[in-house]
Amino acid sequence: MPSFRIGIGSDFNLSGGKVSFGSTSDTVALRVTGNLKGDFEITGVSTLRAYDGFTPQKQNVTLSSTIGFSTTGVGTFIQVDESETGFLSLVGEYNTVSEDIIVDDGKIFEVSTGSTVSVGTLESVSIQSHFNVPDGGSNDRPDQPTEGMVRFNDDLNTLEFYNGIEWRQFTVSGASGRGVFGGGQEPSIRGTIDYINISTLGNAINFGTLTRNAYWLGACSSSTRGLFGGGDGSSPTTDDSIIDYVTLASAGNAISFGSLVVGKGNGTTALSSSTRGIWGGGYDRGGSGTTNTIDYVTIATIGNALDFGDLVGLASANKHGSCSSPTRGLFGGGMPYTSTLIEYITISSLGNSIRFGDLTYPRGNVHACSNSVRGLFFKGYGSNSNGIDYVTIATTGNAINFGDAGGFEYQAAGATASQTRGIIAGGFNTPTIVNTIQYVTIASTGNAQDFGDLTSQRRMGSACSDSHGGLGGF
Repeated sequence: MPSFRIGIGSDFNLSGGKVSFGSTSDTVALRVTGNLKGDFEITGVSTLRAYDGFTPQKQNVTLSSTIGFSTTGVGTFIQVDESETGFLSLVGEYNTVSEDIIVDDGKIFEVSTGSTVSVGTLESVSIQSHFNVPDGGSNDRPDQPTEGMVRFNDDLNTLEFYNGIEWRQFTVSGASGRGVFGGGQEPSIRGTIDYINISTLGNAINFGTLTRNAYWLGACSSSTRGLFGGGDGSSPTTDDSIIDYVTLASAGNAISFGSLVVGKGNGTTALSSSTRGIWGGGYDRGGSGTTNTIDYVTIATIGNALDFGDLVGLASANKHGSCSSPTRGLFGGGMPYTSTLIEYITISSLGNSIRFGDLTYPRGNVHACSNSVRGLFFKGYGSNSNGIDYVTIATTGNAINFGDAGGFEYQAAGATASQTRGIIAGGFNTPTIVNTIQYVTIASTGNAQDFGDLTSQRRMGSACSDSHGGLGGF
């Protein structure tokens, strides 16, 4: 039993002996055990071994002391006063949420071997209204980031984190995994739009129609809008600069968005981040022929495209494939059928394309898709019409063989992707136009597998989705 027992409401002065609260074992001068709440002012502490339930308050250490904690000191304030000598040593684990360990000039702060001190951290936190993380553009990222660092990227309009190797974007909230295919030839030129759920298997469902009939157009998208621009139609001089848009989560006919800078008829292609849609190259059948112009729009608004720059190595090519991560856009292959070149741009800036590497073989009539890590280039007219190539978008270098896609030779109705699956649909299997949809798992390698069918036979169309690689995520 304790040497001294004090009744409720009693005042006492203790000289010698030992006192305990919540314990019958007095091994130290003062022992506090259990859930006790109150206001305490403690000075000259020599040891404080166990406590639980104190209201967080300042704890001033005014003498040379060693303080040992067997439980967490949440909210405790420890200060070595300027008037005192000696050092402060923490033994065990100490945790404070308010970054309030202060050591004055001339004092020593020591953490014993095997002990830890966490300043400004919590095991969990609940925010009722608003929580801010650091923000800025891609060029404002810290020079020496640490693994697990989180920030908001103003250029990409999304949260991102550092995984110890590179910055990666969080999955876009609300993305359903819907893929949309628009335009093409069946065998007459059509404005048909179909859609699928990429995460399942099954046949496509009719979505609506474009504002015109067109083929070899380029499609790109944010998580909410899909844009279809360029392509040849019933009148090459009027149809090849038109941009349409649809709302991906719903179904219905397309609405006019604006116009490209120049006509990009037969063989343009498009890619996007979550904010920008970009078209590169194409063949202006009613005007100047092959164009190397790169155009861009802001997907959330409507209006005409602006000049981005030029394709450099692919200046004389069209019918190439394109895909993107949230930061980079890739263009590869194209007509004439001798091109193996892959070039890239930085989506958030303006400028000409830069060499990335080469495909495994020359090909035109190429379609491409990506998640945020890998870009896939499907088939095309060339020496290996079934081949699928892949690249790692964040690096540069030559493509590697991924597998094969059977059932068609070239001129697909479009390729698109989620973060897990790449989709290729339709195409030309001499002498037949097909309606087959195939898929691959992007993170692995291997041959394409059957997914389902489009609503009709189709080739030379384009596709986009609400969850492709340009939108980021895992």
